[in-house]
Amino acid sequence: MSGKGWYFCLKHRRVEAPEEVCRALNRLGPYSDRASAENALEIAHRRTEEADEADRHWGGGSGAEER
Repeated sequence: MSGKGWYFCLKHRRVEAPEEVCRALNRLGPYSDRASAENALEIAHRRTEEADEADRHWGGGSGAEER
């Protein structure tokens, strides 16, 4: 058991209650409620885009050229 919160299991592609979660390697979360966990993939995608944009702004470029 992992504690409080709802999770999205990447392996089974489903929302899981706090009492019945898969391994940490396979899940996103915790989220405060079931509805947020249901939108986990969209939330992760949005956060990744925001982080990429911040990286471009911080570094002055796309970041890919510098690696």
